[in-house]
Amino acid sequence: MNTLRIFNHHVHVKFLLLGVLHFVLLIGSVFAAVNIRYITADTSVITDYPLMTLKAVAYAVVIVLCLSAMGLYRPQRENRYLALFVRVVVALVFGAVLAIVVYYVLPGLYLGRGVFGLSLLLSLVGVAVAQMVFHATVDQKSAPWRVLFYGAGDNAAELLAFMRRRSDHSLFNLVGCAVIEGEQVKVADSLQCRVDTTLSEYAHRHDIDEVVVAMDDRRRNFPSDALIECRVSGINVVDMLTFYERQTGKVKTELLQPSWIIFSHGFRQGAVDNVLKRLLDLLASLALLLVLWPFMVIAAIAIKVEDGLTAPVFFRQTRVGLNGREFPIYKFRSMRTDAEAMSGPQWATQDDPRITRVGHIIRKLRIDELPQLWNVFIGDMSLVGPRPERPEFVEHLTTVLPYYRVRECVKPGVTGWAQLGYPYGASDDDANGKLQLDLYYVKNRSLFLDLLILINTIEVVLFRKGSR
Repeated sequence: MNTLRIFNHHVHVKFLLLGVLHFVLLIGSVFAAVNIRYITADTSVITDYPLMTLKAVAYAVVIVLCLSAMGLYRPQRENRYLALFVRVVVALVFGAVLAIVVYYVLPGLYLGRGVFGLSLLLSLVGVAVAQMVFHATVDQKSAPWRVLFYGAGDNAAELLAFMRRRSDHSLFNLVGCAVIEGEQVKVADSLQCRVDTTLSEYAHRHDIDEVVVAMDDRRRNFPSDALIECRVSGINVVDMLTFYERQTGKVKTELLQPSWIIFSHGFRQGAVDNVLKRLLDLLASLALLLVLWPFMVIAAIAIKVEDGLTAPVFFRQTRVGLNGREFPIYKFRSMRTDAEAMSGPQWATQDDPRITRVGHIIRKLRIDELPQLWNVFIGDMSLVGPRPERPEFVEHLTTVLPYYRVRECVKPGVTGWAQLGYPYGASDDDANGKLQLDLYYVKNRSLFLDLLILINTIEVVLFRKGSR
């Protein structure tokens, strides 16, 4: 399998291995720094290996979290060498700051100023080299997981069109598409395969690990016996919707059938998970409000300075939340007070003329979203979940996107899976693209996925992805 399912979330094996490699290199950087720092000193200062190992592990955990926050373990990321190196540098800078905070809270883990500085320098070299080698030798080539599409018609061609990016195809090795009698071929000649024996024999002969059922019509000549034979002989068999979900972290709405939602694994809500999620929301929103209030005060003063003392600081708007319940959402006002006086409700656009000068800044830095922490604290929203939409847009999108209401079975969030994988949406097509990511979250949600999203939101804010 080219992915592992960790708390319902699909994690690609090669990025998991990259994280393990980074973790080992970071621990090694600490021990190398200790030996360099005390190369002429009495060796008794470094003989407490259990304590030093604990310190090295704590350091490695902090840095790996920051590397993850910069998106280095996600398939959809910038692949240019310079961009990767910049993200490694930024991750180490943030890691250094976070490590200092950890050392302040837990002074027993402190490495010492000299060892800490050397560790960061050695980590930069080791992690950067490992990242570049990984990018050149593994990330740009197809994974060893060999896949056969059973079908070469419209469904197979559509699936290939959905996964047209190089990053998508680097996650598996497509052997080809099996041509089925009576099905009109729609894929390129180079991808067509003629199965001249049983499907199981063909798969074993070509070292195929997985068969993806991509037939146009399953009701006619469905090869149940052949697929069962493949399954019991050790070859994985999946439908194309499951395959797409696992590889991309999305649920392709164009391929979605009601039966898949009804019978698939996921879309579950446990009482314990809900209680833990609510506890996390309460503690985190309170902590963030206590830490970020100076930025909120500065934003409020800037809005007043630009628009006058009588101008409102906050913007209150009705949104749709859990189970379709409407609630007021709070944001710092970033548009003119008469922004929708003539036009009515509409999405924000690139370089929207309604946005004020201060609004441009607080939108880019996501400061305008901070008052939503109050919505989280009182329970209207969660830190993580689908973004809440306006009732006018929900009414329209429900008519053009059949499964749009499914996202309302969980609380809306300040950030979410869609915010990591899709830019700002301002059309029906954009709403569909974000819905595919929201459905993946609703289906596979867990505290692990929530924490992963919160960590990776740092990249979104820092590199200003998706803001307008």
